[in-house]
Amino acid sequence: MHLPVARRDIVTETHFGITVEDPYRWMEDWKGEELQNWLKAQGAYSEAYLRALPERDALLKRITELDDISPHLSSFQVAGGRYFYLRRDPGEGVAKLVVRISLDAPEQLLFDPNTLKDEVHTSLDWYVPSQNGQCVAYGLSYGGSEESTLYVLEVESGKTLDLAISRTQFANVNWLEDHRSFVYNRFPKQPADAPEMERYCDSQVYLHRLGNDPEQDPVVFGAGVSAGVEISRQDFPFLFTTPLCDWVMGLIMHGAKKEVTLYTAPRTILAEPTVGTWILIAGIEDMVTGFAALGDTIYLRTHKDAPRSKIIATSLMEPDLANASIVVPEGKMVLENRRGDDAALLTIAGDYLLTLDLDGGIHHFRRVKISSGEVEQVPLPFAGTVISFVNEPGSPTVLMQMTNWTTSPRIYLYNSSQETIQDTGWIRPSPLDFSNIEAHEMRAPAKDGALISISIIHRRGLALDGNHPTLLTGYGSYGLSMMPFFLGPLLAWFERGGVYAIAHIRGGGEYGEGWHTDGQKLKKQNTIDDFIICAEYLITKKYTRPERLAGLGTSAGGIPSGGALVQRPELWAAMLMRSAVINMVRFEFSENGPPNIPEFGSVSTEEGFRGLLIMDSYIKVKEGVNYPAVLLTVGLNDPRVVIWHATKMAARLQAATASGRPVLLRVELQAGHGFGSTKQQLEERMADEMAFLLQQMQVS
Repeated sequence: MHLPVARRDIVTETHFGITVEDPYRWMEDWKGEELQNWLKAQGAYSEAYLRALPERDALLKRITELDDISPHLSSFQVAGGRYFYLRRDPGEGVAKLVVRISLDAPEQLLFDPNTLKDEVHTSLDWYVPSQNGQCVAYGLSYGGSEESTLYVLEVESGKTLDLAISRTQFANVNWLEDHRSFVYNRFPKQPADAPEMERYCDSQVYLHRLGNDPEQDPVVFGAGVSAGVEISRQDFPFLFTTPLCDWVMGLIMHGAKKEVTLYTAPRTILAEPTVGTWILIAGIEDMVTGFAALGDTIYLRTHKDAPRSKIIATSLMEPDLANASIVVPEGKMVLENRRGDDAALLTIAGDYLLTLDLDGGIHHFRRVKISSGEVEQVPLPFAGTVISFVNEPGSPTVLMQMTNWTTSPRIYLYNSSQETIQDTGWIRPSPLDFSNIEAHEMRAPAKDGALISISIIHRRGLALDGNHPTLLTGYGSYGLSMMPFFLGPLLAWFERGGVYAIAHIRGGGEYGEGWHTDGQKLKKQNTIDDFIICAEYLITKKYTRPERLAGLGTSAGGIPSGGALVQRPELWAAMLMRSAVINMVRFEFSENGPPNIPEFGSVSTEEGFRGLLIMDSYIKVKEGVNYPAVLLTVGLNDPRVVIWHATKMAARLQAATASGRPVLLRVELQAGHGFGSTKQQLEERMADEMAFLLQQMQVS
């Protein structure tokens, strides 16, 4: 079987005096017959190549064994005294929804998408229980597409109601106190010939009452409906209510931007949305990234004049941020907040406001007495990551999930009033033997003197002889931090003498908003340089050498991995790129491009274009360079990164490289960005990648 060659047809564009050549622009017609045929041939070639690798079958068997050791529990929520979460048992493809009616009660199965006998697998994207825990709204999509359709089931009967609301990818369901109605975000139905860039435009918030026709649901928040609210076509509106407060909060997300615009209004506005007027609490310039309401007070997390963030409070009746009181001042650590899937919400537990602090990749936990402002440190069971903590509104009892690099996830119950933390026993410690695996937190000096944290995990007692197969990963966008996590199947890599390293590069949020902005737009070269610095650190400290060093970039991690690939090709034996953004000067012209302009910039401005030039590795590929081996993975149902990023990069590298090393395009026909992928898909991808790396590193 021969590797298919892509047609070259150079398109030349000039922006602000800079000319860019694009030899594979035609691939942006990604649904066209020519690309689809080329893509299928590439996928078939790569599949045959990877399946024939000598270590592949043994790795897949071992990875599957490791992944089947323990169940996976995630996405916890508490409502009506009941505990909801997703569970994926060994041998199951995707997670199912279960509930416990009390802490010690046995699990009850509510919905299992594994039982659906469709040709394409179905995954549960999200779920939200009603406040009394008697109903659950949930979203289903097919083949990892994330194109959710909203359904509702009754917990007692297990019956799914005769209701299906499409175009609810970011529904953000908020149940009201009658337990029979909820507000949700929905996208309009697009005509067949609508531009791809219109996909995430013009969403609005609707009110649904069970039993009504959803096509007749009234719009209660959004453009053209809400007086006093400024919203663009690309903005995402959401509504939040809580039994702790008689007000409703209207939140505007500006694409991928962390900072939100926040409004408030009396609850009566839901009945007459065109009559009442919304009051502005905070605009983008106020740099608010989270909130919680109690009575007539709203608490806001902001990084305005506080790069590591602080919490302030103001009145809902007369918001005045200029004179807001400081509840939690900025400290030496980064003030975060994670609660399940909704990072915008702060947590009120009994008489306390709960906060998370991030210090060098490790979480710390505090409680703040609402009445006095007294701040106390809460000891955690071990050092690591608080994946989520959730409670019923105001309840002192909080469900908390924790993990770290070598400790499997645990579920704890924290009581803010009694100051107790107890293990629920819902997850037993993993029987996988990680006692021989150790993690180190190191720092590598960057060109400009900044210290870049790097987490390094490997077998205990590793000899620093420069001979170990090493995989370095990094992300560096959106202010997101790469936190310690436990991934049992990585044991297959460690068993072969492998080192796994995580570069906490700028553009992320490990050290606050300044760390984010120092790796953003015109400063994006810092993100790439930091990734390279961490690679050089691993070589200098003799963990590995270039012949046995690989990089990995997923999604926006394609910027540092792609940049390091084209700027320092001699540094790597191989590069893995999963669903990666690569051709950044064209990103905004894809369906998910406009929401990402706040993070990456736009070619419509000179500053934006020059920043995107820094990020774009596709246009920097040069003929005749000895590039390392490259494995790009793409899911055909990816709604976040359009597939032509990977196809254009694969075609250009295949035509340009002089090293003779393979450039493979691994194609997943029924997968998307990774969310909703089946257990088998994830295991096969890991086996393919490990086998590819071991071959290229000549490790036997």
